[in-house]
Amino acid sequence: MIAIRMTLRRLLADQTGATAIEYGLIASLIIVAMMGGLSAMGGGMGGLWGKIQSNVQNSM
Repeated sequence: MIAIRMTLRRLLADQTGATAIEYGLIASLIIVAMMGGLSAMGGGMGGLWGKIQSNVQNSM
């Protein structure tokens, strides 16, 4: 019984996995923000490349 209590106390005091989870959450939030920004910018960039393509074709 004492060994189980000591093991549980040791597991509760262990903080090494918490930092990995926090870094994972931060990375996932950054990725979600990047996806939102790129999808919002994607339509404008498609129009920009289409404009450049039409200008190149007209100049040839």
